[in-house]
Amino acid sequence: MSTKLKIAEKSLHQIWTDQDFTKELKTPSGDSVNVLNPGIYNEDSAGPDFKNARIKIGNLTFVGDVEIDPDYNDWKNHGHNINKHYNKVILHLCYTNKQKHHYVYTVEGRKVNSITLYDSISIDNIKFDVTLAGKRKSINYNSLKCSGELNEVNLEIKRKYLLKLGVSRFQNKCDRIYRRLKELKFIESMRLKEPLIRYELTKEFNEKIFSNEDFKTKDLWEQLLYELVFEALGYSKNKNMMMKLAQNVNLNYFKEFKTTMEFHSLLESAYFNISGLMPELDETDKNNSEYLILLNNLWKKFSSKYDGKTFDETQWQFLGQRPQNFPTIRISGGANIAEAIINKNLVGVLIKKFTELNSIKVLINSIRSLFIVRASGYWREHYIFDKKSNIKLNYIIGLSRADEIFVNVLLPYLSVYFAVFGNEKLSKKVLQVFNEYDQRVDNKIIRTVTTGLLLDGYNKKAIYSQGMIELFRNYCSKNRCLECEIGKIVFR
Repeated sequence: MSTKLKIAEKSLHQIWTDQDFTKELKTPSGDSVNVLNPGIYNEDSAGPDFKNARIKIGNLTFVGDVEIDPDYNDWKNHGHNINKHYNKVILHLCYTNKQKHHYVYTVEGRKVNSITLYDSISIDNIKFDVTLAGKRKSINYNSLKCSGELNEVNLEIKRKYLLKLGVSRFQNKCDRIYRRLKELKFIESMRLKEPLIRYELTKEFNEKIFSNEDFKTKDLWEQLLYELVFEALGYSKNKNMMMKLAQNVNLNYFKEFKTTMEFHSLLESAYFNISGLMPELDETDKNNSEYLILLNNLWKKFSSKYDGKTFDETQWQFLGQRPQNFPTIRISGGANIAEAIINKNLVGVLIKKFTELNSIKVLINSIRSLFIVRASGYWREHYIFDKKSNIKLNYIIGLSRADEIFVNVLLPYLSVYFAVFGNEKLSKKVLQVFNEYDQRVDNKIIRTVTTGLLLDGYNKKAIYSQGMIELFRNYCSKNRCLECEIGKIVFR
């Protein structure tokens, strides 16, 4: 079978408009790319795809045009390099770049950063042009290339394959969590600070052999859970920033103040100021809310104790997000979890419940409820600072997000914990819960695979849903049909 897959350029345009990326964009040289304004879509046939964009690259802010191509070579193939209409381009983006070139050049010879999106792109709403066995057709995100060709594939084959992929995805999460645990121990033992060695660990770390005795410190497990939950609260668009915030504002920074009367407000004050999202307060303005005045005063009092990194509001993504997913709301939710870890022994409570509760259903409901946070106070009527919303928010962290935290964070986290301390019985219990977990939410990927593979009902089980995500992300969306156990049968 000959199979060709090419992403449709208009899909890339939509992704740029929505800023729907799975991780922070960076130039090939490592400079951060913060999109202040993606620009105005150019509906004319001539000229760059987006006009009058504002983009901060490193420490410089550029104003100009943006060109997006399916492949890097399209810049020359389409004659942009000899077309004066492209002289104002400040950024070039492409889906693929086999030669890994870092720049394109305008007709004037000006060098423009080129960013490859293949590993940074969200697969939501992507449309592909596909050639299968010599036949060309167009498929949406909501289609699988093997849809309508599944008569030869037995239901049991599909079920077992998804089960295998679900377990594999779970194990990958456990491996990632265990590696971060080792990083935290290494940082602690070397008395180093984040983000000094965050993802460039020394040779000494890579050669170090860890024992279970290294991980008996409660602070390690608390910091680990804290980081993982913050990352999960960020969704795809802000997960990297939420993780950076948790890594830089270490829990130990807050533990010094845990008996402070206004501890929760202190948490929010620190997070919003360090994140760069706190508005500058005009102290002469009599219309300032009591909440903003409180956060401002608390930060004045405690900021001298913080000597870590601070961030800028342009590093956070609001564009294309539903208001309840704004980083302001998610940070507020994270403050609640951080407070529970520090003052309510959340890690100990999780382990105790998992140890003592025998009913899987009771266990799931009991633990999941710990991560549901009702909206109150300022964030009951605001999604951003200084702008009251007409619609009141009921939950800072609702059931669907608590569901995802349970499956994607708590279960692999607890699996690592029990494995480290040799508790085989509870390790098996984690897998039993994963196998029996009935989730109440799904997403586009899960719906796509459920419909495409004729697996109605399996999307309600977490283990199969995780398998569907693994299948779509690592096989379907990457055109690896002939490496997929289902594709091997369909397209043999």
